[in-house]
Amino acid sequence: ISVLIAKDALSVYLNTNNPAEDISLEELRAIFSCKINSWDKISDYNADIVKVIRPRNSGTYAYFKRLVLETEEYCEDNSITLHTTNAVVKHVAQHKNAVGYGGIAFHDSVKHAKIDGVLPSKQNVQNDSYPIIRYLYFYTVNTPTGTVKEFIDFVLSEEGQAIVSKSGFLPLW
Repeated sequence: ISVLIAKDALSVYLNTNNPAEDISLEELRAIFSCKINSWDKISDYNADIVKVIRPRNSGTYAYFKRLVLETEEYCEDNSITLHTTNAVVKHVAQHKNAVGYGGIAFHDSVKHAKIDGVLPSKQNVQNDSYPIIRYLYFYTVNTPTGTVKEFIDFVLSEEGQAIVSKSGFLPLW
Protein backbone atom coordinates (compact mmCIF):
# COMPACT_ATOMS: atom_id res chain seq x y z
CA ILE A 1 0.00 0.00 0.00
CA SER A 2 1.35 3.45 -0.87
CA VAL A 3 0.25 6.66 0.81
CA LEU A 4 1.18 10.01 -0.73
CA ILE A 5 2.52 12.29 2.03
CA ALA A 6 4.39 15.21 0.42
CA LYS A 7 5.87 16.75 -2.69
CA ASP A 8 9.56 17.46 -3.25
CA ALA A 9 11.80 18.79 -5.97
CA LEU A 10 15.35 17.92 -6.83
CA SER A 11 17.35 21.08 -6.98
CA VAL A 12 20.61 21.51 -8.85
CA TYR A 13 23.13 23.07 -6.48
CA LEU A 14 25.80 25.52 -7.60
CA ASN A 15 28.47 27.33 -5.63
CA THR A 16 27.36 30.89 -4.88
CA ASN A 17 30.46 32.20 -6.75
CA ASN A 18 29.71 30.20 -9.89
CA PRO A 19 28.28 32.62 -12.49
CA ALA A 20 26.06 29.93 -14.07
CA GLU A 21 22.40 30.60 -13.28
CA ASP A 22 20.22 28.66 -15.70
CA ILE A 23 20.81 25.13 -17.01
CA SER A 24 18.55 23.35 -19.45
CA LEU A 25 17.54 19.75 -18.81
CA GLU A 26 19.47 18.85 -21.97
CA GLU A 27 22.61 20.58 -20.64
CA LEU A 28 22.17 18.93 -17.25
CA ARG A 29 21.92 15.52 -18.94
CA ALA A 30 25.07 16.34 -20.94
CA ILE A 31 26.97 17.45 -17.82
CA PHE A 32 26.24 14.30 -15.81
CA SER A 33 26.92 12.03 -18.81
CA CYS A 34 30.24 13.84 -19.56
CA LYS A 35 29.20 15.33 -22.88
CA ILE A 36 29.73 18.80 -21.36
CA ASN A 37 32.81 19.00 -19.14
CA SER A 38 33.47 22.74 -18.89
CA TRP A 39 31.36 25.56 -17.51
CA ASP A 40 32.18 27.72 -20.57
CA LYS A 41 29.83 25.55 -22.66
CA ILE A 42 26.85 26.94 -20.72
CA SER A 43 28.13 30.17 -19.10
CA ASP A 44 30.91 32.77 -19.21
CA TYR A 45 32.95 30.81 -16.66
CA ASN A 46 35.89 28.77 -17.99
CA ALA A 47 36.64 25.88 -15.64
CA ASP A 48 36.22 22.12 -15.53
CA ILE A 49 32.92 20.94 -14.10
CA VAL A 50 33.13 18.72 -11.02
CA LYS A 51 30.01 16.58 -10.72
CA VAL A 52 28.89 15.61 -7.23
CA ILE A 53 26.61 12.57 -7.30
CA ARG A 54 24.94 10.26 -4.85
CA PRO A 55 25.76 6.54 -4.52
CA ARG A 56 24.00 3.98 -6.74
CA ASN A 57 21.84 2.73 -3.85
CA SER A 58 20.38 6.21 -3.26
CA GLY A 59 16.79 6.88 -4.27
CA THR A 60 17.87 10.38 -5.28
CA TYR A 61 20.53 8.90 -7.61
CA ALA A 62 17.93 6.64 -9.22
CA TYR A 63 15.32 9.39 -9.57
CA PHE A 64 17.83 11.82 -11.11
CA LYS A 65 18.95 9.12 -13.55
CA ARG A 66 15.41 8.27 -14.56
CA LEU A 67 14.12 11.83 -14.90
CA VAL A 68 17.20 13.78 -16.01
CA LEU A 69 19.62 11.31 -17.60
CA GLU A 70 16.84 9.21 -19.14
CA THR A 71 18.71 6.73 -21.41
CA GLU A 72 22.16 8.17 -20.67
CA GLU A 73 24.47 6.79 -17.98
CA TYR A 74 26.19 8.69 -15.22
CA CYS A 75 29.78 9.43 -16.15
CA GLU A 76 32.26 9.10 -13.33
CA ASP A 77 35.00 11.20 -14.95
CA ASN A 78 35.65 14.22 -12.75
CA SER A 79 32.86 13.07 -10.40
CA ILE A 80 32.72 12.73 -6.65
CA THR A 81 30.24 10.40 -4.95
CA LEU A 82 28.96 11.54 -1.56
CA HIS A 83 26.54 9.61 0.65
CA THR A 84 24.25 12.34 1.96
CA THR A 85 22.62 15.46 0.60
CA ASN A 86 24.27 17.44 3.41
CA ALA A 87 27.67 16.25 2.16
CA VAL A 88 26.77 17.20 -1.43
CA VAL A 89 25.69 20.69 -0.31
CA LYS A 90 28.84 21.15 1.79
CA HIS A 91 31.11 20.12 -1.07
CA VAL A 92 29.38 22.37 -3.61
CA ALA A 93 29.46 25.27 -1.14
CA GLN A 94 33.24 24.87 -0.80
CA HIS A 95 34.12 24.29 -4.48
CA LYS A 96 33.31 26.88 -7.15
CA ASN A 97 33.44 24.36 -10.02
CA ALA A 98 31.13 21.79 -8.41
CA VAL A 99 27.55 20.97 -9.34
CA GLY A 100 25.36 18.59 -7.36
CA TYR A 101 21.73 17.76 -6.78
CA GLY A 102 19.38 16.94 -3.95
CA GLY A 103 16.21 17.99 -2.21
CA ILE A 104 14.95 21.54 -2.49
CA ALA A 105 14.98 21.89 1.32
CA PHE A 106 18.78 22.24 1.39
CA HIS A 107 19.53 25.84 0.53
CA ASP A 108 21.53 27.69 3.13
CA SER A 109 24.99 27.73 1.55
CA VAL A 110 24.44 27.03 -2.15
CA LYS A 111 22.71 28.60 -5.13
CA HIS A 112 19.82 26.73 -6.75
CA ALA A 113 20.11 26.74 -10.54
CA LYS A 114 17.12 27.53 -12.68
CA ILE A 115 16.23 24.57 -14.87
CA ASP A 116 14.91 25.56 -18.29
CA GLY A 117 14.44 29.07 -16.90
CA VAL A 118 12.41 27.97 -13.86
CA LEU A 119 13.68 28.45 -10.31
CA PRO A 120 12.99 25.58 -7.87
CA SER A 121 10.71 27.62 -5.64
CA LYS A 122 7.79 26.45 -3.52
CA GLN A 123 5.34 28.09 -5.93
CA ASN A 124 6.96 26.58 -9.05
CA VAL A 125 6.94 23.12 -7.50
CA GLN A 126 3.33 23.43 -6.38
CA ASN A 127 2.16 24.57 -9.82
CA ASP A 128 4.30 21.90 -11.56
CA SER A 129 6.26 24.41 -13.69
CA TYR A 130 9.61 23.27 -12.24
CA PRO A 131 10.65 20.17 -14.20
CA ILE A 132 12.31 17.97 -11.55
CA ILE A 133 9.50 17.18 -9.12
CA ARG A 134 8.86 14.02 -7.16
CA TYR A 135 6.22 12.79 -4.77
CA LEU A 136 7.04 11.23 -1.41
CA TYR A 137 5.18 8.21 -0.11
CA PHE A 138 4.92 5.92 2.88
CA TYR A 139 4.75 2.26 1.93
CA THR A 140 3.21 -0.50 4.03
CA VAL A 141 2.93 -4.21 3.38
CA ASN A 142 -0.72 -4.35 4.47
CA THR A 143 -3.54 -1.86 4.88
CA PRO A 144 -2.41 0.34 7.78
CA THR A 145 -4.08 -0.27 11.12
CA GLY A 146 -3.43 0.66 14.73
CA THR A 147 -0.38 2.79 15.49
CA VAL A 148 0.79 2.79 11.87
CA LYS A 149 -2.57 4.14 10.67
CA GLU A 150 -2.57 6.73 13.47
CA PHE A 151 0.90 7.89 12.43
CA ILE A 152 -0.06 8.16 8.74
CA ASP A 153 -3.26 10.00 9.67
CA PHE A 154 -1.17 12.41 11.75
CA VAL A 155 1.26 13.07 8.88
CA LEU A 156 -1.71 13.80 6.61
CA SER A 157 -3.37 16.09 9.18
CA GLU A 158 -2.99 19.85 9.15
CA GLU A 159 -0.44 19.60 11.99
CA GLY A 160 1.51 16.85 10.24
CA GLN A 161 1.57 18.71 6.92
CA ALA A 162 2.86 21.79 8.79
CA ILE A 163 5.79 19.65 9.96
CA VAL A 164 6.29 18.43 6.37
CA SER A 165 6.52 22.09 5.33
CA LYS A 166 8.92 23.02 8.16
CA SER A 167 11.14 20.12 7.05
CA GLY A 168 11.51 21.75 3.64
CA PHE A 169 9.11 19.55 1.69
CA LEU A 170 5.87 20.74 0.19
CA PRO A 171 2.63 19.77 1.87
CA LEU A 172 -0.09 18.12 -0.17
CA TRP A 173 -2.46 21.05 0.43
